This record gives sequence, C-alpha cells and structure tokens, in this order.
Amino acid sequence: MNTVRDIGIAAHIGAYSDAVEVAPDARWLAISGTPGLAPDGTISPDFHDQATQAWTNVSDALNEAGFGVADLVKITQYLTDAADIAAHAAIRSRFLGSARPASMLVVVPALVWPEMSIEIEAWAARSD
Repeated sequence: MNTVRDIGIAAHIGAYSDAVEVAPDARWLAISGTPGLAPDGTISPDFHDQATQAWTNVSDALNEAGFGVADLVKITQYLTDAADIAAHAAIRSRFLGSARPASMLVVVPALVWPEMSIEIEAWAARSD
C-alpha cells in the first residue's frame, strides 16, 4: 500500500497529493509518455477526444500489468494549450476517481507530433 504524504499545498491547487511514499516491497510500473493516439494509429483533432484517449491508454497500460489507478504514484501531464487545463481536469477526474497520485502539469509549446495536444507519463507501484 502506498502512503499519501500531504503537506498542505495540494489542497489549495487540485486533486492530487503532495507526495506518495511507496512500500519497500513494491512492484513498479513505468508508463511512457502516452498521447491521445488510438490503437489504430489515428489521432483526433479534438482535445477532449485526445485527452480521453490518453487517459484510456494509461488505464489500459495499468490493467495490462495488473495495476489500477489506485496504484498510480506519480503522473506528469503535458498540454500544448493552457486553455485546455479545465477540460483536462474534468477528464482526469473521471479517470482517477478518488486516486490522488503526486502530479505535475506542464504547458509546452509542442509535443513530438504537431497534432498531439496531450501526453501523460505515469509511475505506479503496488505491493502484492
């Protein structure tokens, strides 16, 4: 079981934890930067569709390895437009539910493909 360590900062900003401590016997899963690319290789021009697909991809990677969103320890989200932050927050909340991993959101000028507007990197850990 991972232990949330809050120092009072996250409560003022959003639904995440200031820090998450991982048990010493945990299995780790690193999820590469994951865009809103569909399994067939297509990418929607719509931010909402891309963000939903990106979070679906993260969820699928977790499930493939026997993890769930409650096992997320750290997420880093990259957006290419600050105007999408509120829409992303709503989509993220739907996928994370009550999970509160440590989190970083960065607005960047571009991602590896010009049509990408979101990418999510994640770390998960669980003690079996």
